[in-house]
Amino acid sequence: MRGWIIYKDVANLIKQETYEIDRLMQVAKEENIDLKVYSPDQFDLMVTREDEKSVLIDGTPVELPDFVLPRMGAGTTYFALAIIRHLERLGVHCFNSSHSIEVVKDKLYAQQILAQQNLPTPTTMLVKFPVNIDLVESQIGFPVVIKTLSGSQGSGVFLSKTRSEFDDLMQLIEATNPKANIILQQFVKSSHGRDLRVFTIGGRAVACMERNSGGKNFKANISAGAQGSPHPITPEIEWLATQTANILNLDVAGIDLLFDDEHFKICEANSSPGFEGLENALDIDVAREILHFIRIRLGIFDKTKKPNMEGNKAV
Repeated sequence: MRGWIIYKDVANLIKQETYEIDRLMQVAKEENIDLKVYSPDQFDLMVTREDEKSVLIDGTPVELPDFVLPRMGAGTTYFALAIIRHLERLGVHCFNSSHSIEVVKDKLYAQQILAQQNLPTPTTMLVKFPVNIDLVESQIGFPVVIKTLSGSQGSGVFLSKTRSEFDDLMQLIEATNPKANIILQQFVKSSHGRDLRVFTIGGRAVACMERNSGGKNFKANISAGAQGSPHPITPEIEWLATQTANILNLDVAGIDLLFDDEHFKICEANSSPGFEGLENALDIDVAREILHFIRIRLGIFDKTKKPNMEGNKAV
């Protein structure tokens, strides 16, 4: 089985994905999978009927892989999306698809889709300038969470505790970037500084971790210093995570859930979730789970491994 990872460091990320890439490459070698990492910058696309020559890497036509793992998430550019779309048109399986990546990258659109399916989400509002603060206060209230429309690892997420603090920030944004795409989201008090990250693969919830900043930050991202610990996957957690992944058509996803008293709200979904924190906190090999899922989905098995009749597994 042959695969590509499409990845490029994103300048505004708190932490680059070197751990995840290294783990996938390590497991691929152990599983006899020919896996290579390419940056979008290495690609050139030719829109032609000669499909076998339409993808060039470093200026040379290449043989297409069996699958592609895009690992850019919210940092996926139009050019990177075009590469994924082109590969899909040529019959290459992409985990996740270009459409799913594009949908999840737009946090408002993803929330609209989930709300349409009657799933519990925080009240969300798209900002337009000048901001009607009275409307914000009556519909969402303060404190209020402010997010850029696209972002990951907690970047571009702020908390305005008071009306005056919110007014100052909105005036600053309007003065410096009046075309900025900003959303406002209900602050769920019982989830201050903590949330759940549920990792789903192929529509299954395979791992769940509580992330906790210890009160140092209202955000609970591991990349920003929060600590991870195992959390049981209850029926409610499993249902919310798998429903979210299935509705957004995500093969591999990180679903973030907010604690809402005795229940949960869906904060957001990630199409290229990191898993260093998960592997450190839980006894799980996420990289192997991902590659095993791809083998099963494609039906391409390692013929060099003999079946273990006791465990019914390849050895």
